[in-house]
Amino acid sequence: MSAVLDGKTRNKALINEVLEVYPEKAAKKRAKHLNVYEEGKPDCGVKSNIKSLPGVMTIRGCAYAGSKGVVWGPVKDMMHISHGPVGCGQYSWSTRRNYYNGTTGVDAFGAMQVTSDFQEKDIVFGGDKKLDKVIDEITQLFPLAKGISIQSECPIGLIGDDIEAVSKKKSKEIGLPLVPVRCEGFRGVSQSLGHHIANDAIRDWVFDKADYNAPFESTPYDVVLMADYNIGGDAWSSRILLEEMGLRVIGQGTGDATLKEIEMMPRAKLLLLHCYRSMNYIARHVEEKYGVPWFEYNLFGPTKIAESLRGIAAFFDDTIKENAEKVIAKYTALSQAVIDKYKPRLAGKTVMLYVGGLRPRHVIGAYEDLGMEVVGTGYEFGHGDDYQRTTHYVKDGTLIYDDVSSFELEKFAEKIRPDLIGSGVKEKYIFQKMGIPFRQMHSWDYSGPYHGFDGFAIFARDMDMAINSPVWGMTKAPWKK
Repeated sequence: MSAVLDGKTRNKALINEVLEVYPEKAAKKRAKHLNVYEEGKPDCGVKSNIKSLPGVMTIRGCAYAGSKGVVWGPVKDMMHISHGPVGCGQYSWSTRRNYYNGTTGVDAFGAMQVTSDFQEKDIVFGGDKKLDKVIDEITQLFPLAKGISIQSECPIGLIGDDIEAVSKKKSKEIGLPLVPVRCEGFRGVSQSLGHHIANDAIRDWVFDKADYNAPFESTPYDVVLMADYNIGGDAWSSRILLEEMGLRVIGQGTGDATLKEIEMMPRAKLLLLHCYRSMNYIARHVEEKYGVPWFEYNLFGPTKIAESLRGIAAFFDDTIKENAEKVIAKYTALSQAVIDKYKPRLAGKTVMLYVGGLRPRHVIGAYEDLGMEVVGTGYEFGHGDDYQRTTHYVKDGTLIYDDVSSFELEKFAEKIRPDLIGSGVKEKYIFQKMGIPFRQMHSWDYSGPYHGFDGFAIFARDMDMAINSPVWGMTKAPWKK
């Protein structure tokens, strides 16, 4: 008990120490985003989804990133136009390692980038004619593309181009679905609004135009695996378990997804929601309009995998429930072997997390399965309901930080001295130069998958490789010198 109290007292004092460097007005605002979790409280006690403080180095992205980079970009059989100057399209070129099946440039386009390449004259006279031409060029160059999305960059909203009118006109001309997405980067406070806008585009330009009267042979076990972007093959490792349970995955998305698979959401018996933040909007819409329930699952680490498989099975009959137990039993020996190998090397190690989406809470169980402790966590663009859900994962005294600045995160790391930090590529090299082991937890540091039982073995290996690498004997953290 004293250790917990000491940790809580230290963390509260640390927050005050960090706030002291700010001007009074800035300190007052940032204080609302920093807290120490107290067990039994309904949320983490921080404000969220608020505009970042000007002058404070936020790590957030923009609405364009949320739509193009997360939700729409991985849809593999569509071309996605970055409509505006070349910069945004160039920056998003590398994608997030959204693995997909298909031949790039022929019937799959996830790693390809198209931009309308706005110039000054397009800003002055408008870019509708250029967009029209780009769409024609796409249909000529990529005849197997099943649709086109138009991802608006900032100038489109500023000059008022009517991308909806162009989409309706060109869709009739070329006979393909066109999806205009008003995801101009300046909208909202972070990439989170881009997720919401992308979901609304699915509702208005996919669901509302799909023919749900067409014949479809359904089964009692049809599910859609949604809001999994197949980073390093995550959705594939998840799908293996679902199909072994006897479920039929009729749609996957948006990682390795086709446009037709997105259309399948209303036909499912259950929507399986992985990244709550990015697609809960469309899941709620499908539940309200089509009566399809949704379930947020977590396949990080054997403890949460077992909980989730049983939670999913509860929506179905005894056959699926029995199969879930068989699947869990089948992989028990594998997961225990992983724990036996890596837990002696990782037990007692502490971790600080700062990521987007669901990872600040979902991966905690996987660390705990290895005997590790998450001592600090927070979201880049979380909302209040994210922090409510986080209370089911964190322990009393955990440091919580929302939209944390570079200065704050570095200061917390200096004082808490974690054995590992899991965050994004923008933070990676800062902490490695400080001598702190680091894993890039947005896209698994070019590794993965991390989902499922197979993924847990890779996760454990990577955490061990980061923490116990001999390089740290040559590069020490400042407090170890």
